[in-house]
Amino acid sequence: MKVAVQQEDLQLLAKTLQEQLLVEVSTAEVFEVKCVVNKGELMILTQHASDVIVDAQLIFAVIEEVLQSLAPQKEQRVQCFLRVFGEQLPYTKCFLALKQTGGWVAEEDKEAQEEKEVISPSSSLTYSPSINETEEEELFDPFADVPNFSASKPGFQVKPILLGVALVGIIVLSGGAYLLTRPCVMSECQEIQNAKQLKTKSPQLMRRAKSEKELVAVQEQLAAASTGLNVIPSWSPRYQLSEELKASLSGRAEKINQVVKALQTASLATQKVQTPASSLEELQTRQHLWRQAIAPLESISSSSELYGLVQGKLLNYRVRLHAVNQQIFTEEKWLKKLTAAKGVAVAAEKQEATAKSLNDWQKAQSTWLVVINALNTIPRNSVGYQEAQKLLVDYKPKLVLVRDRATKEQLAVKTYQQALSTAKQAKVYEQQNQWQAAAIYWEQALQTAKKVPQDSLYYTQAKSIIEPYSAALKQAQEKLQVVSSLQQTRTDLDKTCINGIRICTFSIDNAEIIVRLTPEYDQIRQNNLANPYSKNSDTAVDVTNHLQILREALAVIGENANLSLFLYDSQGQIIYTRTLGG
Repeated sequence: MKVAVQQEDLQLLAKTLQEQLLVEVSTAEVFEVKCVVNKGELMILTQHASDVIVDAQLIFAVIEEVLQSLAPQKEQRVQCFLRVFGEQLPYTKCFLALKQTGGWVAEEDKEAQEEKEVISPSSSLTYSPSINETEEEELFDPFADVPNFSASKPGFQVKPILLGVALVGIIVLSGGAYLLTRPCVMSECQEIQNAKQLKTKSPQLMRRAKSEKELVAVQEQLAAASTGLNVIPSWSPRYQLSEELKASLSGRAEKINQVVKALQTASLATQKVQTPASSLEELQTRQHLWRQAIAPLESISSSSELYGLVQGKLLNYRVRLHAVNQQIFTEEKWLKKLTAAKGVAVAAEKQEATAKSLNDWQKAQSTWLVVINALNTIPRNSVGYQEAQKLLVDYKPKLVLVRDRATKEQLAVKTYQQALSTAKQAKVYEQQNQWQAAAIYWEQALQTAKKVPQDSLYYTQAKSIIEPYSAALKQAQEKLQVVSSLQQTRTDLDKTCINGIRICTFSIDNAEIIVRLTPEYDQIRQNNLANPYSKNSDTAVDVTNHLQILREALAVIGENANLSLFLYDSQGQIIYTRTLGG
């Protein structure tokens, strides 16, 4: 019975190795593998066609990989051979030792040490590239009676669990029962008992947990129990149960981990809230953290053991998130105002650079005032406050300069317009021949025009009226001088023409003085001429030589007035003439 079981297991192993070689080695379409147990050792022979060139190192590496799926608990030797169909002797061989370390380790044979050894850079295999022709053929007699199990692509798949069982049978029957002593193969399985107990107990532990620390403790127990199930090999009859338990425990551990991460994220967000945010980005980071904490907790259903703990946290986290959302909304409003203020400041600078009139400077002043007022409204607790204060330090002096310039331009305009208004009034007085008033107003207009600042926009216009105003003033002063002179002449004539009686009348224009003797004076003069020795007691006029004195007085008056003088008697006869230069 043991022989039959062993032969069946050897055939299963041979088929598995054939299939794996066809998958891994693309150069061959057909491989044949034979397995026997000889003197307590497992022997594997691989054959292929003569026209196929294969990589021996790769062949042995594939065999090694298949055998590495086992983890032995005692040492076991395995011999591997590679041969061409129809040949009696293999052209290379390999010795493997199944160690307690859990893997296949190559073992050198005394005969192999005498050959040139080729060591694979990616494998622990040690093999001989050739076998001495003198080697006895009996070495391969164990394979003579083994039936051929050739396989070609694509081949069939052997379930790993069947292969494991087959290899167990092979190794046991070939001299080792150590695989049956692996955990949970034939003996009791404490790992599964622990996992079952924790599976039953963990819901209550999860339900009772009130803090992150208590949840982590439960999570660690689940992880430890799940890890303990890893010792159960795939050929164990309890392997499927261990996988189910592992999946269950891992699922619960993952749910706990999900909640723990959310609690840790919320803790980080709480720490950040302790200090005021210095930027909108920092607030958005806090918002993101609260959302990261809330989202996993919202996915916990009411039927979950963690629901009670989660719901208590969720309400608090949502309140915190709402507060951050409101703060972000408020900060975005202030930051928009800050951004808008900076944009308006750019516009103010452009207005200032292109100002060409008082109106332009006033607009620039108003624009800067809008900027300053907007920045002053940003509250101290806002993330934009510091930047707003820095901008105010820069913008306030600009407002002062523009305001001063606008004030200067306003004064310049006012001064210039006052000069124009005064000149206008001076012209009115000119039209009225009020030369004294005209001269006074022209003087005021001229002095006012000179007061317009040189660095103002109206300086050029003010400068252009200075010369004509100066000429107008000079003309008015000359006119005033003429008028004053005429007035003095009239005064002098009034005094000269009255001496007790009205002696003469006069008229003055810009060219001459005309004096006419009154009939009364002429009558007295005629009477005097007719009776030079009589004296009219009714008149106080002494006409003796009076006409000569009158002519001399009038001549002086005409000379002072720089006007020609003509003296007529009451009959219109000219009796004296004085012309300019005469």
